Amino acid sequence: MSTTTKDLDDADEIHLGPQITAIDLNTELAKSFMAYSMSTILGRALPDARDGMKPVHRRILYAMHQLGLRPEGGYRKCARVVGEVLGKFHPHGDTAVYDALVRMAQDFVMSEVLVKGHGNFGSIDNDPPAAMRYTECKLAGLTSDALMADLVHNTVDMRPNFDGNEKEPSILPARVPLLLLNGAAGIAVGVATNIPPHNLG
Repeated sequence: MSTTTKDLDDADEIHLGPQITAIDLNTELAKSFMAYSMSTILGRALPDARDGMKPVHRRILYAMHQLGLRPEGGYRKCARVVGEVLGKFHPHGDTAVYDALVRMAQDFVMSEVLVKGHGNFGSIDNDPPAAMRYTECKLAGLTSDALMADLVHNTVDMRPNFDGNEKEPSILPARVPLLLLNGAAGIAVGVATNIPPHNLG
């Protein structure tokens, strides 16, 4: 005996088995879209107003801090930093991580650079940077003083990384309003941001 359209409209009377649940498509789309958009907004695309950082930027700077790349010390290959970030904190593409690192070293993009670069880091004319195996980096003085100095005082919550083997800061303990100082740009799911750099003097 075949199932009629009337039977399909009454999901309670249909035995779909233990692994199948009848749901309303409109309700599920709204719920799933919201969950996906919030995951993208919080996990990748938009900066946190408290420290002005997107997750990838925060993880790069924290990885450099852990590697001991202080302003007064020597430079290290960018490829080494990218590998540290990918392996411990940000399991996404290496190109995305390197692009984010390069941006923080470009004085024509940032009012105050957060990374000091050594080598070809691109130009204002949109010339690409050299490959990560050729360029070197370390933390800028502002980053060390305004973002990393208070980590030792347990001023921010530490949370497990993606595999639970490391800890990373939920935000960086910023002493200056970096979101205003350097601005931000990002596109998420259903929302976007484009904040220009501001002169705080």
